[in-house]
Amino acid sequence: MISVQNLTMNYGKFRALQGVSFSIGEKEILGLLGPNGAGKTTAMRIITTYLYPTSGTVTVGGHDVVKQPLEVRKLLGYLPETAPLYHEMQVEEYLRFVGEARGLYGAGLDKRLGWVKEACQIESVWKHSVFELSKGYRQRVGLAQALIHNPRVLILDEPTSGLDPLQIIGIRDLIRRLAQEKTIIFSTHILQEVEALADRIVIVNDGRVISDGTREELSERASRIQNIRLAVKGDVQTVESGLRSLGVCDEIHLEGTSDGGYVRFRITSRSKVSVAPLIDELVKKQKWPLSELTREGASLEETFISLLREDAASRKKVPV
Repeated sequence: MISVQNLTMNYGKFRALQGVSFSIGEKEILGLLGPNGAGKTTAMRIITTYLYPTSGTVTVGGHDVVKQPLEVRKLLGYLPETAPLYHEMQVEEYLRFVGEARGLYGAGLDKRLGWVKEACQIESVWKHSVFELSKGYRQRVGLAQALIHNPRVLILDEPTSGLDPLQIIGIRDLIRRLAQEKTIIFSTHILQEVEALADRIVIVNDGRVISDGTREELSERASRIQNIRLAVKGDVQTVESGLRSLGVCDEIHLEGTSDGGYVRFRITSRSKVSVAPLIDELVKKQKWPLSELTREGASLEETFISLLREDAASRKKVPV
């Protein structure tokens, strides 16, 4: 549905995007993840035809964003990070205006207004002026304008910004329902949002794609991170000292003591050697009664940090 090929964008001498490429399938949710200033918003503005790229190509539904921008816009619903609202208008008046601008009239427009009012949970502010709304309600009205024309592709820049926890859950549920019939791309720097919603994740750093895949695929790439849970019966300080003596435990967190007197640790290692067997040997040598010794996959946060560090290290090795 969306194809981005070798996309580059310069703002004067500053290069915001450098050869970015990725694709999004139909009815797929793609999370565009990266630190602030990574280039996520620039990429989305090019996809939505708000900006023209310095070089590279983008197609949406087979239409080129440079050569056929009007055809692309018909397919898109777009919620930028700052919702495009007219503060002096009432919510209903504003959404009716957006719907008419999108070519909707009469019963068709009324049907869509009723749908977005319920789906975005804005019934209680329907007759309010936009300037009266809280940030959370403004965000929901912004989402309603992106959906008013029932687009095939939905592009959301920080869609849960300013929402309270219950509203965030509501927007997540709505996005999941919409994905049954729409292609969705959303950008965020909040890892929990990507973990909760995305089928695939594209990580952008300093204007470049540094990783693209499912959560499991990214975790596998960052498999140097070993998370180990250990529960043994012994003195806390003695056990912790023994673990540190191995020289491969980067982080050791005491998680508490169980009713049976077992002390529980969560250990993180970035060693290239397998750490669990070394811990097992230590436990046997010290004759600590063992309740648990398991290895877990890396969390999305650990994966994200590992890939950013890997990217930074690889660029330091490149000669200038």
